[in-house]
Amino acid sequence: MALPQLIPSHSSSSSLTHQPSISPNAVSPYLLNPNFKPFSNSSSLFQSRRFHRLSSLRCFASSFPEKRHPYPPQSDESVQLPLFPLPLVLFPGAVLPLQIFEFRYRIMMHTLLHTDLRFGVIYSDPVGGTSDVGCVGEIFKHERLVDDRFFLICKGQERFRVTNIVRKKPYLVAEVNWLEDRPSSDEDLEGIADEVESCMKDVIRLSNRLNGKPVKEAQDLRRNLFPTPFSFFVGSTFEGAPKEQQALLELEDTAARLRREKGTLRNTLNYLSAASAVKDVFPSS
Repeated sequence: MALPQLIPSHSSSSSLTHQPSISPNAVSPYLLNPNFKPFSNSSSLFQSRRFHRLSSLRCFASSFPEKRHPYPPQSDESVQLPLFPLPLVLFPGAVLPLQIFEFRYRIMMHTLLHTDLRFGVIYSDPVGGTSDVGCVGEIFKHERLVDDRFFLICKGQERFRVTNIVRKKPYLVAEVNWLEDRPSSDEDLEGIADEVESCMKDVIRLSNRLNGKPVKEAQDLRRNLFPTPFSFFVGSTFEGAPKEQQALLELEDTAARLRREKGTLRNTLNYLSAASAVKDVFPSS
């Protein structure tokens, strides 16, 4: 279950306000079941929002290899990539289930299933428009239904920045450059990552206490992840705060991303501590 009220430590680029939450669960049950069968009924444009609420866009340790692609592209390499604007943010290593039935995206899927199975997921909202930084989603499980709808399970790969729109019909195609974090100079990344993990454990513990769940020590959240993929994992758990997630995705400095996440988690921990104190004084509330 998602935790209540994640409090971002920085204001995002948008003036929209939000009350985000963090999902403490780190394993996607859909990946553990080799006989996965997606939902068979739906009436939404795509099922990712409802499915996203159920699965909490969960990530797991094996989703974050240090090398996210067998042949990583150079950061200055420009390529063309089909884009899928969505009201959510995909991080490298995160798992994203989607249902596709809008005609233009069915066309996209037919093309992708005969090529490299990769497309760009880019955050879009009615107020702020479409962002220019996104994440490649690679299809590794799919099911095509008789009515030509598609159920997909995708995993985040490289980040990219849109440099030019090639065409808009039947679906968006853009030229993109790949993004990689810049090397951090003299930063104790391991130490910062350990502090972020400790904050996450405290938030999960207090959240469980407030929700009446057994209070037990949280699992090893890092699972031997290096600081950069771990920072993406942490960002992927900040569900309900897409503006904050987008800001984290766009950062090209692992230390800066971890410090921002630590500030958000500490603010959330202060909120939960105050709520816990109130509950101790007024148990019936």
